[in-house]
Amino acid sequence: MERTPPDRRDLLRACREGVVAICELAAHFSDWSVPTPCREWEAIDLAGHLRCVAENFHEYLNDAPSSRLSRLFAQDAPAALLVRQLSRQNAAELAVLPPATGREHIVAFAVSAEAYADRLPDVWDEAYLSYRGTKLTAGDYAGAVCVEWHLHAWDLARALDKDHRPSRPDVIEAAWRTGVPHLPAPAGGDRWEAVLRASGRAPDWQPT
Repeated sequence: MERTPPDRRDLLRACREGVVAICELAAHFSDWSVPTPCREWEAIDLAGHLRCVAENFHEYLNDAPSSRLSRLFAQDAPAALLVRQLSRQNAAELAVLPPATGREHIVAFAVSAEAYADRLPDVWDEAYLSYRGTKLTAGDYAGAVCVEWHLHAWDLARALDKDHRPSRPDVIEAAWRTGVPHLPAPAGGDRWEAVLRASGRAPDWQPT
């Protein structure tokens, strides 16, 4: 399918919707040690990861197009290697986070994520990174940011035995196709479930 970016206003609204969903779900946690669909991560780990990622997005934008993320993608390595390298980075950053409650991590995440959304309109068309000949602007990569928030909102929802579904699955699917060119495109059926499957998640995941 053609790599057509979503409408800018739709994408920014979807980004903010994901942040709001994460904050609302966080308010329902009384036990942050419950498992999530994110492999070995408990909810507290996922909250810390969200905080780290939101901070990283500011760093990548500050340093674009020569950020550490851009340099990683410029290697044009296979997707599996990129995923492993990013996973190692995530684990290392979680290991050095200061002690905090899940809600404290989410508050810090929300501040960073909202500030990032505020920055995007002014840098939308600026070069961000390149992967195997595909050049992404900051606006293109906003698709990856948007997908990140909604996928992790779903992770938190499932940990609570709830559900999360974006109001515009078509925008999320287009955001994926534009923002993560190194990963397989969603395919077939319900658009949101297709994004979940493309990310490696099982739409029918249940808490233990």
